[in-house]
Amino acid sequence: MPDLLSARMQMAVSLGFHIIFACVGMVMPFLMVASHGRWLKTKEQVYYDMTKAWSKGVAILFVTGAVSGTVLSFELGLLWPGFMEHAGAIIGMPFSLEGTAFFIEAIAIGFYLYGWDKMDPTLHWLSGWLVGIAGVASGIFVVSANSWMNSPTGFDWVNGHAINIDPIKALFNDAWGSEALHMTIAAFEAVGFAVVGIHAYFLLKDPKNIFHTKAIKIAIWFAVIAALLQPISGDHSAKDIAHRQPIKLAAAEAVFKTQKYAPLLIGGIPDMAKEKVNDDIEIPGLLSFLAFGRFDAQAKGLDDFPRNNWPPVPVVHYAFQLMVACGMFLAAMGLVFAVRFFVKKDILFKRWFLKLLVFCTPLGFIALEAGWTVTEVGRQPWIIYGIMKTRDALTPMPGLVFPYITITTLYIFLTVMVILVMVRQFKAISKKSYKQV
Repeated sequence: MPDLLSARMQMAVSLGFHIIFACVGMVMPFLMVASHGRWLKTKEQVYYDMTKAWSKGVAILFVTGAVSGTVLSFELGLLWPGFMEHAGAIIGMPFSLEGTAFFIEAIAIGFYLYGWDKMDPTLHWLSGWLVGIAGVASGIFVVSANSWMNSPTGFDWVNGHAINIDPIKALFNDAWGSEALHMTIAAFEAVGFAVVGIHAYFLLKDPKNIFHTKAIKIAIWFAVIAALLQPISGDHSAKDIAHRQPIKLAAAEAVFKTQKYAPLLIGGIPDMAKEKVNDDIEIPGLLSFLAFGRFDAQAKGLDDFPRNNWPPVPVVHYAFQLMVACGMFLAAMGLVFAVRFFVKKDILFKRWFLKLLVFCTPLGFIALEAGWTVTEVGRQPWIIYGIMKTRDALTPMPGLVFPYITITTLYIFLTVMVILVMVRQFKAISKKSYKQV
């Protein structure tokens, strides 16, 4: 395997693994404090047990995320020294702020986990809020660094070097707002539906279990609200990409020819040799309308760019289609729930709906991984869009396939261990009796 491909695959595995735990760290604390708040208000034992169970999950996944995040920080320097040489001084601020948010999150988790019966109840509850707020801030600062790679600002590039560096402008680059919003909503959607789906599975096995009933009632609103907001955020992101990175949008929609009334493609198999898409469903003019607000707007195709600057079109197209399909299904689920809940209030614990919720368990994370594939692969061959190509940032060290295999093996091991520990936690919950009376 070529060194460039090995390094890119290693980063893909590391990021794909880490992003799951990063999202859990952003969202689960808010579910935890929601159940904690219910316990403070009602003193019902089930809410106390739910809070303790969810907080243990937060702790387990936080520790795992800390390991994978540390690996990523080393990989940036070891695999891509050319990138860090030029970009380190520019995007050092968001990474520093992310580190600060991470330490605040770690301290707050310590207070929360060990503060039961030792702190003022309200202060203890507020420390849980701090865990969630710091987790979201940490994610947003990391996204700032990534969005800078897609929309590099805050410097002048002269003779292969960055001068006149403005870290604040780099931090709040043009892509930061849309990426941070889209990522944050995606995290709430993915984690919300995962939690709901897991508890729906156990509720199907034990329909009278009040623990899982109340857990779903809390988590469903996080999932549904995020699912209904995400198409709006996605539309904003697509319009932003159409102006900043038109080649990425062209690859995502497999638009080979620049054209007015550009169609929106559903599905399809890109034929790179003939520069066409087979077996797709076309909706005439809809891509132009969604991207630019006019059906007759001209959408740039891949033919507007040198072929050696094209990203891997099939990968980006398939990932984009998968992301949209999962996101729209979850949005439809959210809409069905919201309408039926406010009109009939009879849907949440119907067996057919619980089965659908179980089906939805992984969909948010599938959409999340697919979305990041579009973001990262769609930027190729650039590591800093329009400035530095990925191959120019690669370390000269040979044999990169070996650290790739090592890191992949490590993450497979960590995945198995996390699954075993989490299953143990679920079994401990299921042994308790939570029957409705």
